[in-house]
Amino acid sequence: MESAAQAPDQQVQQEQTFDVIVIGGGAVGENAAGRAVQGGLSVVLVEAELVGGECSYWACMPSKALLRSTQALRAARSVDGAAQAVTGELDVAAVLARRDSFTSGWKDAGQARWLEDAGIALVRGHGRINGPKEVTVTAADGSTTTLTARHAVTIATGSAAAIPEVEGLHESHPWTSREGTSVQIVPRSLAIIGGGVVAAELATAYAAFGAEVTLLARSGLLGGMEPFAGELVAEALQAQGVSLRLNTSPQRVSRSAEGVRIETEEGDPLLVEEVLAATGRAPRTADLGLESIGLEPGTWIDTDDTLRVLGFDWLYAVGDVTHRALLTHQGKYQARAAGDVIAARAQGRRIDDSPWGAHVATADHAAVPQVTFTDPEVASVGLIASAAREAGHRIRVVDYALGDVAGSALHADGYTGQARMVVDEDRRVVLGMTFVGPDVAELLHAATIAVSAEVPLDRLWHAVPAYPTINEIWLRLLETYGRPGEQTLNGLS
Repeated sequence: MESAAQAPDQQVQQEQTFDVIVIGGGAVGENAAGRAVQGGLSVVLVEAELVGGECSYWACMPSKALLRSTQALRAARSVDGAAQAVTGELDVAAVLARRDSFTSGWKDAGQARWLEDAGIALVRGHGRINGPKEVTVTAADGSTTTLTARHAVTIATGSAAAIPEVEGLHESHPWTSREGTSVQIVPRSLAIIGGGVVAAELATAYAAFGAEVTLLARSGLLGGMEPFAGELVAEALQAQGVSLRLNTSPQRVSRSAEGVRIETEEGDPLLVEEVLAATGRAPRTADLGLESIGLEPGTWIDTDDTLRVLGFDWLYAVGDVTHRALLTHQGKYQARAAGDVIAARAQGRRIDDSPWGAHVATADHAAVPQVTFTDPEVASVGLIASAAREAGHRIRVVDYALGDVAGSALHADGYTGQARMVVDEDRRVVLGMTFVGPDVAELLHAATIAVSAEVPLDRLWHAVPAYPTINEIWLRLLETYGRPGEQTLNGLS
């Protein structure tokens, strides 16, 4: 793997001043830069590693590529007739090769060409803010370039894996999601510390690759989601051969020639070939020069809904670094809003003066869609029941077994899953939806529209799901809730 790409860059020559400087060339930074250029501004993008960032090379794309082959194989084996045709086992080498194709071998020539074609200048190196609208970029060879922005600087530096403070863990050189998604040789045994999305997805992948996987989580799985989601994924992981040690935490970790030894509070040590820390994210702001403008290095950056940093008229932040919703699609959404806002303000236009409406990012407050690509998948959007209650809503929770839908039975023999709809009883709109089951990711956008648009239940009755598909779950949930005009108090909370 190469740590930097060898791509022809658009050279920044005499002009060192641009309308906008974007620090961070991941998917989010690319979107912010692209939108500003489309708005008529000149933009320079600063990137220290690979253009395309975490999502393209160490997160979204490679992780889903690692999981997809296993999902396809299990899907075939779950349908009689197709199952008999599947006579081989997963070809792990082919899976890794397919993953490599999605990362372009960790080279970013294609993404760099996209910047050039879009009219976005690229400066490679580490960018630090020196003061208002000024950024100094230090290249790998030590040379520096000073950039000045006429209108705005946008921070899109993202986040990095946070390694917990466990005795000996740092010294044991644990994997993070980066190593987990870019591995070339699968270890015989792997311990994963954490119970969130990354931990659950990589446990699913490595169990399928034949590794002996142990997952250690200080509580249950997938905290922050509906409880049944973590319970169903935990059952599936155990069925796939993963050893779950829930409600436990590592106390000491050490690496030797024999492997990595993990001691837990249970007193039963674990010896594995590799250990992976998947316990959250930290902002990439420690060496960004924030102190030069009165902000604290190493912290998340607060913004308003136009993505402008609080207290500044020239500084913006988008993506993970804002801590609003640490998901690529939400970061790109923020980036599009920020790019439009910057262009509008630079040209003296109202920020809502466009055919797209107001250029503000509000979807990451209460309508965030997310898919966990385990087997079964978890797809959710909006508020879970407990969060809705805490927010003061008077809700009704409607549950339905996905396996009881005709389309599910056709989709896979023995299909099992669960759906939950959280309804605001005062406004009669959906506050949140959660689906757990094979291929439920494809149900999510309809739910996202219902939640974000606050579609009244009485109108949802007229959105007729096609038969026989898994989307019939919408009809079953509405029937369980009650027809328009019916009055019921069952399930109110």
